[in-house]
Amino acid sequence: MKPSNSLVLAASLLAALSAVSVQTATAQDATEKCYGVALAGQNDCAAGPGTTCAGTSVIDYQGNAWKAVPAGTCLTMSFEGDRMGSLEELDRDLPKA
Repeated sequence: MKPSNSLVLAASLLAALSAVSVQTATAQDATEKCYGVALAGQNDCAAGPGTTCAGTSVIDYQGNAWKAVPAGTCLTMSFEGDRMGSLEELDRDLPKA
């Protein structure tokens, strides 16, 4: 094989691998807010009344606290006590006012 053909082949292979890498990173980076799945103190942000932001939830699976999870997985998450993840705030497991 001529050196120029090797160079073209190597460049083509590098371009193909780069495209696959970008697609994989984009798919991995896609997340959604999932309410009711964070353990106390492990929410990502906006945990409702009485809290300020990340890490401020006070109850496991607090219904108004969310965690970023891979897109498409929230509604498949289930926890003890028949709890499920939700794409919207929940009225369960809230701190007492």
